[in-house]
Amino acid sequence: MTAPIRLEINSSAAEIILERPSRRNALTLSMWQALPGLVASATADPGVSAVLLHGGDTGAFAAGADISEFAETYATPASAARAADIMAAALTALETCPKPVIAAIEGACVGGGVSLAMAADVRIAGAGARFAVTPGKLGLVYAAGDTRRLITAVGAGAAKDILFTGRSFGAAEAGAMGLVDRLCAEGAALDEARRLAGDIASLSQWSVRATKAMIRGLESGWSETEGPARDLFLAGFLNDDFREGYTAFLEKRAARFPQV
Repeated sequence: MTAPIRLEINSSAAEIILERPSRRNALTLSMWQALPGLVASATADPGVSAVLLHGGDTGAFAAGADISEFAETYATPASAARAADIMAAALTALETCPKPVIAAIEGACVGGGVSLAMAADVRIAGAGARFAVTPGKLGLVYAAGDTRRLITAVGAGAAKDILFTGRSFGAAEAGAMGLVDRLCAEGAALDEARRLAGDIASLSQWSVRATKAMIRGLESGWSETEGPARDLFLAGFLNDDFREGYTAFLEKRAARFPQV
């Protein structure tokens, strides 16, 4: 039997695959619990330049959390807190992965599926993708980290629209509001994500990862002129990738950056 969540290495990309077709990839607590380990394995592989997150051949990204588990998962304050911590750890692992994370979205992307997608750096959606964030339909409030990521992507006004109504909307609207970064033909999101991963692999991996760290730092309040932001910028001039990059430019050849 295929595991409902697994890691595959394809060329320079590590692919975290959700594959639970009977429930449109609805996320069980064990699936959330498995995510940090899969991200850690992808991070540790020196040949991996990017991490892809997708729904395999199920025709859906993720149709939210598996509600059939709720009676047990949220039976007591302690069990609810444990579940919340497991899900937060999974999303933090994706968000803080030092390598770029790309979500390839087809079909349903609802509730926890949107939470997963928002933890990625880049979201690519096929034209048939449908989105909704529905805690209001369950008498819940969206988790703080999920709400922060949603506001960062679409702004407070659009986040309120999405959360106050729990409405479903399509890929075109998701693209217009900034919930997704690239739109493509239905069924083409994974191919597009793999092409993007290939583009990332052709660059200096030091630069790619430093850029992700810089963006996260500035979003969290780094000063632009001192401290970690300045240190990270100046470190670029001291690394081997910089020397290879400018030497290749002067020699009119493609740079040969090391895998790190």
